[in-house]
Amino acid sequence: MKRTLLTALAAGALFVAGNGVATAADAPPPKTTHGPCQYTETPDEPPARPVPLPPDPRHTPSHGKVDVAIPTSQGALPLRLDRAKAPCTVQSFLHLARHRFYDHTVCHRLTAYPTLKVLQCGDPTATGEGGPGYKYKDELPVDLPPAPTDPSGARRVYARGLLAMANAGPDTNGSQFFVVYGDSALRPNYTVFGTVGAEGLKTLDKVAAGGIQPTAEDPAPVDGTPVLRTELLRVRPDCWF
Repeated sequence: MKRTLLTALAAGALFVAGNGVATAADAPPPKTTHGPCQYTETPDEPPARPVPLPPDPRHTPSHGKVDVAIPTSQGALPLRLDRAKAPCTVQSFLHLARHRFYDHTVCHRLTAYPTLKVLQCGDPTATGEGGPGYKYKDELPVDLPPAPTDPSGARRVYARGLLAMANAGPDTNGSQFFVVYGDSALRPNYTVFGTVGAEGLKTLDKVAAGGIQPTAEDPAPVDGTPVLRTELLRVRPDCWF
């Protein structure tokens, strides 16, 4: 998410910005896996760290949960991934974790709007522009309650403790994700694929309480770089059940 997208963010959008690298006109078409997830290379947005396309079996695991241990520089951030909610997303996240894509990456964005309270992570460049060099389809939630702050009924409650994917539009999921530390009102355009454990919520509260780094243009920001530098030291699957 570039800082230039703050207007859209304030309106309830969580974007991942592309890096704008041009692709040659005669370049071969991007590779796409042949399973149901159809992970597709993004030549115009090369990987921030070398990583292959994820496995894409015909029968993508769609049952059970996976615990992921994430020690950070601010405390533990344990996650529980839910294959039933988003099998392709969980499969991709675990693939990136196994290739150490997330190790020693810094969560680059904290928001503190009244209706949007999230910490965004998953970009090795810590700029909001980095990704894994591939994209894949949305697995959008259908069971989120309406946001009481939105009389139009378009937005839903992404509740405190949810884990979801950031994106740059439909079917552009990559590596960036966000964790919700306070109930947020968003259009249901972001794949929910798990939850944050109790210790992780304490860590998120600590980071949120530290605030957002002020700038010359904005001395009291509600969106930007966290004051408390939050580095994911390592991301490892802990157990399946």
